[in-house]
Amino acid sequence: MRLAPNAVGLGWRQAHYGSLLEQRPALGFIEVHAENFFAEGGATLAVLEAGRGAYALSLHGVGLGLGSASGLDGWHLERLARLVERFEPALVSDHACFARVASGAHASDLLPVPFNEASLAVMVSHVQQVQDRLRRPLLVENISAYLAWDSDTMAEPAFFNELCRRSGCGLLLDLNNLMVNSRNRGDSPATAVQSAQAWVAALQPGIVGEIHLAGHCDQGDVVIDDHGSRVSDELWQLYEHTLRRLGLVPTLIEWDTDVPALEVLQDEAARARRCQPGHGTGAPA
Repeated sequence: MRLAPNAVGLGWRQAHYGSLLEQRPALGFIEVHAENFFAEGGATLAVLEAGRGAYALSLHGVGLGLGSASGLDGWHLERLARLVERFEPALVSDHACFARVASGAHASDLLPVPFNEASLAVMVSHVQQVQDRLRRPLLVENISAYLAWDSDTMAEPAFFNELCRRSGCGLLLDLNNLMVNSRNRGDSPATAVQSAQAWVAALQPGIVGEIHLAGHCDQGDVVIDDHGSRVSDELWQLYEHTLRRLGLVPTLIEWDTDVPALEVLQDEAARARRCQPGHGTGAPA
């Protein structure tokens, strides 16, 4: 199933497994973290079966570690492949990060890769390996990062342009991550919007397959990508600009900590729809 370009979905978390299935709000799709459903059977897979029966599904991974120089975890890839074969999701995605080391240890975090040719070659190889196993294109997400590498030789948008060109994957464009990274470089919210707009403008046309929107937490000395609040006004401004630049792209509202009532998430999804060209202002109703 292909998503409509104007599809707006929600990240489906455990707190709303029951309420979503009971209320069946009008959504373009739902997205789950793939690793939560790697078990062979049981209640979680039954829930996912019910969700997939009601909505188009996106599987969003957090554990492949596509930039890990030590290679991919074969077990992890096989579990993902089984899930994809069983549920036939509209989208499959993971992150442009590393997580594993040669000993087999996993950082349980999304660690930033250097933006250089050596790192790009590793990620291209791993993305192609995943796509060959899944028999479908993968979307790769830009991450929020709290440090950078001295060995960077490429701008981040150029890195993703080349990754998509060489591997055939698409970009999952997380606009909140762009804002968080800019704020942590010392930019004001307004300047962060401008920086993120320039980042988006540097992308090759047609490579973005999905957009993520989420909230972040400004702690004064650092901005945390916690997905624990409403989307900021500055991020809505960036989203509207991005749609004017890219055209309509399936969009997801993420909320992972301090998860509110389902109605709050539906309100965020409704605002995303209002931001789309031809649907009037994105200002709150």
